[in-house]
Amino acid sequence: MSTTQIDRLRELLEPLAGERGMDLEDVRITPAGRRRVLQVVVDADGGVGLDACAELSRAVSERLDETNVMGAAPYVLEVTSPGAERPLTEPRHYRRSVGRLARIRLREGGELTARIVAVDDEGLDLEVPGEKGRRPTVRRAAFAGIAAARVEIEFSRRAAGGDADEEPDEEPNEDPNESPKEA
Repeated sequence: MSTTQIDRLRELLEPLAGERGMDLEDVRITPAGRRRVLQVVVDADGGVGLDACAELSRAVSERLDETNVMGAAPYVLEVTSPGAERPLTEPRHYRRSVGRLARIRLREGGELTARIVAVDDEGLDLEVPGEKGRRPTVRRAAFAGIAAARVEIEFSRRAAGGDADEEPDEEPNEDPNESPKEA
């Protein structure tokens, strides 16, 4: 069985990500004119910040310089985290998305958009919005019953324990030039 360049890169880069508490999610090589772009996608339970990506990028660059896995052709290295609407394919992806809204396509047919409220080894609990005036319901979905899932972007994401539509605790001042009123 022959090992592909992506497989060799994964073997080389996975330990570097793991040493930093990250999971190597994907490795892609795409042509870009006379060069290639090597994209290394990593994630972690608390997310991956810019500093962590920069540190890993330096380590990956050093490791690639020590080997010939990329060959002689020029390339650009990108170390990044998954996008906001990333596909959910592993239990850790769902675990990292607890509290987020997701669009889920079921193997039995049908699709639903629901909030991930809990995840365990077999599947997840989803808060499915109710019809107008009705409370949301919790539905169980086994990983084996999910054909595809993706996080949905929310522009008014609710805070933990609250609703996105809740009124603020304080009333804002009507006139921006007016100072707050004393009670």
